[in-house]
Amino acid sequence: MGLGSFFKKKQQQKREKETEFPVDLKKSLDKNMSVLKIMLEEPNDLVIREFSLGYTDHRCAIVFIDGLVDKDRVNDNVLKNLQIFAEKKELPYNTKDLLHEIEMELVSISDVSKGKTLDEVSNALLYGSSILYLDGLDKAIIIDAKGWKTRAIQEPVSESLIRGPREGFIENMRTNMVLIRRHIRDPNLRFETFQVGRRSKKNLVLTYVEGIIHPDIVKEVKRRLATIDLDNAPESGFIEEWIEDSFLSPFPQLTNTERPDKVSAALLQGKFGIILDGTPFVLIAPVTLGNTLQSPEDFYERWTIGTFLRALRYLAAFFSMFLPALYIALLSYHQGMIPTKLAFSIAATREGVPFPAAIEAIIMAITMELLREAGARLPKTIGQTIGIVGGLVIGEAAVTAGIVSPVMVIVVALTAIASFSIPDYSVAISFRLLRFAFMIAAAVLGLYGVILIYIMVNIHIVNLRSFGVPFSSPFAPFFFKDFKDLVLRAPITMLTRRPGYLQTDDSKSTDKGEA
Repeated sequence: MGLGSFFKKKQQQKREKETEFPVDLKKSLDKNMSVLKIMLEEPNDLVIREFSLGYTDHRCAIVFIDGLVDKDRVNDNVLKNLQIFAEKKELPYNTKDLLHEIEMELVSISDVSKGKTLDEVSNALLYGSSILYLDGLDKAIIIDAKGWKTRAIQEPVSESLIRGPREGFIENMRTNMVLIRRHIRDPNLRFETFQVGRRSKKNLVLTYVEGIIHPDIVKEVKRRLATIDLDNAPESGFIEEWIEDSFLSPFPQLTNTERPDKVSAALLQGKFGIILDGTPFVLIAPVTLGNTLQSPEDFYERWTIGTFLRALRYLAAFFSMFLPALYIALLSYHQGMIPTKLAFSIAATREGVPFPAAIEAIIMAITMELLREAGARLPKTIGQTIGIVGGLVIGEAAVTAGIVSPVMVIVVALTAIASFSIPDYSVAISFRLLRFAFMIAAAVLGLYGVILIYIMVNIHIVNLRSFGVPFSSPFAPFFFKDFKDLVLRAPITMLTRRPGYLQTDDSKSTDKGEA
């Protein structure tokens, strides 16, 4: 071992020894400040203000992270009170009595608690609280004076509606909870806080309406949340992938949304929501296949319009998955199923095309996916232009060059438009992935291959669960009464019961008789 390696090892051992922080706070203010500085390595945004109370010899220190707290609140409601009011009244000599006096009378901030361990204090400090230490006491006062910059409440970007509320979730967890409470003013609405991330220690809130949701669902989601073992969870997608039933499934078993009205409607149906601090996307579960093709706007318009829009989405889902595969199968294996005039027309347009229908369809489908991805990653104004102009130019150029047929361009365009009609982005991606499986099967076995993949997908959907609820509900298992809010959207006066597949404790959503 060289001399440099020896000193390096000794330095590392010294560092490890120094970072073996005590679990409990010490009575000495100097020791507490020293431990805190060593643990955080004295960052330049750490503010430590030491002072004495009035004319007494009681030493205190207030500590916070600059940029995470509202300095004006700390100065006006804590420091000014402690320094001015302490001079006007006789403070108790006993340190414990002094702590109680400060907590009850001198700190004029509503959210105040006590911390006894270094872990409690450090977590609160790094989450935007201010810590008040008193010399001679092994406790500290945690003062909630958060004041970091947050984004204003805006219309959801990914879930725009023609008719409906314009407010959406933001990255602040407390604001998101308030938005839900504004929709559900029920004393049974529950918010339970968890902490995820060994190092990030982010707050996560599980919300549900007690008395509606089935207790077994709540028990199961709590069990899964308790198993999360990550360094950091920057977005709710990490939570979704960790707690979902089957990570191998192309279908999402939790849905995400930026809309408070959608979350509140789900909670009143008997579902739960998961709010992660730092992301505007709230998770909802359990979810079924029928839920993914529904939109809040179905209920904001009259029932005839809502039913028509839902029927269009089911048709769009069919086109999104099957249209290119059916084109390949009919042209390659089952030409006799095409009407004669249409067959002659397609044959005329394919004259001179060098590729078989399968290769032609796959090339165009991949090109469309590339254009879609490029449009999503570019700035908004440029992305829209690239998506429209790029599709037109490439399609026209491919037809002029004789690489693809005009009919193929029409098929791919219809497929792309259909996939955009699906309201849930995650499900739309799932359908796009399955489309390629259907296309390959059609190229190999024709319609027999398409039917084979369709049977396999149905078997998977029937066996898939979302927190114990069958993903195929209410198709299988069959719940006849739930069909009033599935493909059809019955009038509001007829929707008097919550979904039967959720087995809610309170099955009636209104008191208007039986449904």
